[in-house]
Amino acid sequence: MMAMRVLITGATGHVGRLVVDRLVRAGVAVRALSRNPSRARFAEGVEVIQGDLAQPQSLAPAMDGVDRMYLFPHAATAPQVVALAKQAGVRRIVVLSSGAVTAGYDTDFHLPVEQAVEASGLEWTHVRPGEFMLNKLWLWGPSIRAERVVHEPLPDLAWYPVHEQDIADVVAAALLEDGHQGAAYTLNGPELISRRAQVAAIAAAIGEDIRLEVVTPAQARELYLAQGGFAAENADFLTGFEDYSGEEADPSVAEEFDPAMLGPMPTAADVTGKPARPFAEWARDHAPDFT
Repeated sequence: MMAMRVLITGATGHVGRLVVDRLVRAGVAVRALSRNPSRARFAEGVEVIQGDLAQPQSLAPAMDGVDRMYLFPHAATAPQVVALAKQAGVRRIVVLSSGAVTAGYDTDFHLPVEQAVEASGLEWTHVRPGEFMLNKLWLWGPSIRAERVVHEPLPDLAWYPVHEQDIADVVAAALLEDGHQGAAYTLNGPELISRRAQVAAIAAAIGEDIRLEVVTPAQARELYLAQGGFAAENADFLTGFEDYSGEEADPSVAEEFDPAMLGPMPTAADVTGKPARPFAEWARDHAPDFT
């Protein structure tokens, strides 16, 4: 195990940094790729090296002596990156993909990365998380911190959001263990939970009331655009005016969909054998981020 060296691309990301932590705890040599190594903060012993997935040739030094790699999705250069990895002697690649690939919605962002890795002939595993619980921090965090309020057009819409810690657990398992080669793991959370219940869980976690203000999809869209960041970048999709592929959509369709019809969803427990983390646990983990 000690002889293994793993390259983590997207190492400063919300999943990548957790994967780095898990590998360090497992006693594995970790090389973390960062566009700005001077700003990267990792545990002692982690080798931080400069590189950018958008510039494949910059990755050659990072891949030297690497056995396994966690690949953050960057479709435009995925074939070149994978070819460099194979040339460098990398034997196994674990891809951070998306549950939208499983559902057939994603054909041009994550899917091409999966296809490039599969075509390489190397060992591969795809990890396909659905909706991140973290989305609610990025979307609701600013208004909760400022006013203890959430503006929500579809308060009773429910899904199975997944904790980023569960995603990292599965990535680490696929990197470290045998038996995951050729698998595509779709990951969701363990419970169907409405947005209204998510707001309540965050309120319980911070120990303060949060007002849920129901607004129209059009009003929510304007609020998200004004908020900036994640909310503005995804305003049309989050409010139902745009589908996953960027095509125009009708917000009322989201209200009509009942995810309970889908039955139990696959979770990290199917891979790790440990119960997937519920939303209330995530809210407690991130309570300081909302205050």
